[in-house]
Amino acid sequence: MNVLIIQPPLVQLNTAYPSGAYLSAFFRRSEFSESIKCVRWLDLSLALFESIFSRDGLSKLFSLCSGNALRLASDAEKKGDVDTALNLRRYVGTKDLWIEWIDRICAILRADGSGFENAHRFVFGAHVPRGARMERFLAELGREPTTDDARSLASFALADIADFIAVAFDGNFSLVRYAESLTVGESSFREVEKGADSPILREFFEPLLERVARENAEILSEKCLVLVSVPFAGTFAAALSTGRFFKNRFRGSFVSLGGGFVSTELRTTREERLCAYCDALSFDRGYGGYRNLVSALSSAEDGGFSACGDSSFYKLRLFLRSEGKNVRVVEPVESDAESETYEAEVTRTLVPDFSGIDFSRYPRLIDDTNPMHRLWSDGAWIKAYMAHGCYWHKCAFCDVTLDYVRSFCPTNIRPLYESLLCTAERTGTFGIHFVDEAMPPALMVEFARLNLERGAPLSWWGNVRFEKYFSRDVADFLAAGGLVGVSAGLESATSDGLSEIHKGTDLESIVSACCAFKEAGILVHAYMIYGYWWEKPENLVNSMETLRQFYAEGLLDSCFWHKFVLTRHSRAYKEWSEGKIPALKPVEPKGGGIFASNAMHFEGERKSEKFSRALEISLENWMHGEGIGMNVQKWFDFPVPRPTVPRDFIGRLVEKYESRRDEEFARVPQKNAQKIWLGGEKIPLPGGKIGWFYMGEWQEARADAPEREFRGRGLCVIP
Repeated sequence: MNVLIIQPPLVQLNTAYPSGAYLSAFFRRSEFSESIKCVRWLDLSLALFESIFSRDGLSKLFSLCSGNALRLASDAEKKGDVDTALNLRRYVGTKDLWIEWIDRICAILRADGSGFENAHRFVFGAHVPRGARMERFLAELGREPTTDDARSLASFALADIADFIAVAFDGNFSLVRYAESLTVGESSFREVEKGADSPILREFFEPLLERVARENAEILSEKCLVLVSVPFAGTFAAALSTGRFFKNRFRGSFVSLGGGFVSTELRTTREERLCAYCDALSFDRGYGGYRNLVSALSSAEDGGFSACGDSSFYKLRLFLRSEGKNVRVVEPVESDAESETYEAEVTRTLVPDFSGIDFSRYPRLIDDTNPMHRLWSDGAWIKAYMAHGCYWHKCAFCDVTLDYVRSFCPTNIRPLYESLLCTAERTGTFGIHFVDEAMPPALMVEFARLNLERGAPLSWWGNVRFEKYFSRDVADFLAAGGLVGVSAGLESATSDGLSEIHKGTDLESIVSACCAFKEAGILVHAYMIYGYWWEKPENLVNSMETLRQFYAEGLLDSCFWHKFVLTRHSRAYKEWSEGKIPALKPVEPKGGGIFASNAMHFEGERKSEKFSRALEISLENWMHGEGIGMNVQKWFDFPVPRPTVPRDFIGRLVEKYESRRDEEFARVPQKNAQKIWLGGEKIPLPGGKIGWFYMGEWQEARADAPEREFRGRGLCVIP
């Protein structure tokens, strides 16, 4: 038997999504050495990007849609939309320039530097392609451009072409999370599956699948387990197209769809039409179910549906077609102690396998000047996790009843670190993005310690919880050990709001953690949520004012407002079903036919929509250092309550942090605490003094000074 792991498009342009790396490592374990001959992982997200954004790709694109673009331009002009008409005609009129330049543009964005010599002409030349986003970027620079702006300009060039595709060829196209609105917005599978035949997938992705089939003919000619990862709603249409292709073309293949979208949104679906696209849906980690499935398929002679028979597998829902073409849905085994123990052991010991992935091919995009925002798209980060699940798993809005949140299982950090370092040295990519729900602080410290022992070659970042544990000492140590940024949920920046959502922390602890991170030179991003069922305008305005003060005190680098979505697997819905939240009133859909059924409507959810524009505009300004002192009500074009939060509220909490920090530095460390010197070499000075550099600043003290004189200046104490 062979295993083919596929990441469908489009997920993230600058790096490989980690599910393939973990599945590859899993199937290469020694326990499968006799049953699995070959394991191959293909990132078709990158492959589709290269198929479109290339000389041949754009030549085909313009031949397919230039006529429609000109018709749309004429229609827009008749309606008085001159800008749209001009832009559409510009793309068609300069298509030869786009075709000539697209490979050079992509080269500018790659890390190998192969496109730099073309950067001069791309930025300054008159005979180069330009789109609306590119022109806006240049107009808003506020200075003369330089070749250092080439990557930003190239990033906006790709976005300009993506805009053209969305208008003139495929309305669902986006550079990331393809067709997300289609999957989320429709309720019936008949509507959702139309996305599998959309123009981009039909004209570009299906030919790519044909090429994949030719290049992998040797492993597809035998029994082959085809695993398609579906991390987001936006990848589902391409996943359907992928599954259908392999089921129709290779009768000996067994297609399974898994990933975050499947585990959350398709948890209860028994849609028989899925049989045309897959043989199974895999929920949660998949290790236990796939182990049993491989055993069943390996022992069967034909390896097809009959190999499964009437068997039920751990967390695998099967869609079996009988000879009479009737579809039989076999329910998964939801609970099995042996499988759960097995998955925990695999989770602790498995390290991702990125062999076969060429990180130099991934474009590094610069779509924002904000340094924290750039972490997501600028750099081919190697993705991994320190722990499966969340060690808190109690927030009201979160899917706390599902495995990816509630089943907390830490990994063995030393083997993980050594594996990631080996991958970094092999690929030349020394950045790690941990995709944990929240990195456990103790594991972060251990990872930093291992990194320091090797000279801190790895730079890393990921999600955390704003905990009291993150003192100045801990933050300094993590920064020295390679931590460059953290993102964390603030969600509701008021004391009442944090209590309402069961966040398990308070604003004083959040401010303290942010202060420590920022003093240590670590970038900080916060997630905000608005539109809760209990939220009144005054709650939202108070949360907004508190967030403004975070920026005024320099505690955040970036942030994002998400609209609250009620899900069936959330703590809020569970407590509502138990009669504990009468104020929450979910609205069950009428008429049935629901396919993706996790997200739900609730009474009053649309009341918050009118606030979204002001929230987004104000935040965009704050992240770029503008409008921070303005009263928050002035961002709205309708009356809102004045905030009741004192304007120095966060400032006072910062002062409390500084006072506690200084008291801690003056205190004698506990006996079991670890003392680590992070400062530079101590240089003897006249008069019995010593000097050293720490965080780029020159420090001096008496050679015989008490220990407290060195705290915060190079001496780090880790509890």
